Amino acid sequence: MNKVFLGLGSNVGDREKNLKEAINLLSEKINIIKLSKIYETKPVGVENQPDFLNMAVFGETTLDPVNLFSFVKEVEKKVGRVERYRWGPREIDIDILFFNDLVLELEYLQIPHPRIHERDFVLKPLMDLDPDFVHPVLKKSVRELYNLLQIPA
Repeated sequence: MNKVFLGLGSNVGDREKNLKEAINLLSEKINIIKLSKIYETKPVGVENQPDFLNMAVFGETTLDPVNLFSFVKEVEKKVGRVERYRWGPREIDIDILFFNDLVLELEYLQIPHPRIHERDFVLKPLMDLDPDFVHPVLKKSVRELYNLLQIPA
């Protein structure tokens, strides 16, 4: 079984319902072991839009990374995601944050997900799941990365 961490976010429609529906659909091919709390966060990139609800999921799957990516895109579509513009509003956004300790860079998929270490809306939910998980590239735990965000510039 492959261990996966997914990040979920929603800022359009019934945000909590969107997250719950996505979790339900994801559980068809992922054995969900643990869910983070849900956090409300400000949007990144395009700030003139509603706040997001964000959470993370830890689970196991037999899918390989490419098939997991395809499955995640299917789930987003079923929940009703509409492609708008980069950094724009989303009914649901699901990202593969980590897949075992794999480092993968394809044209359309990068694992671990880029910029995790800069995003409190990703690190905070990951702290709920496994603060000791070590980022396979940065070689720092989720806790260490989160604490680095707390240092004033």
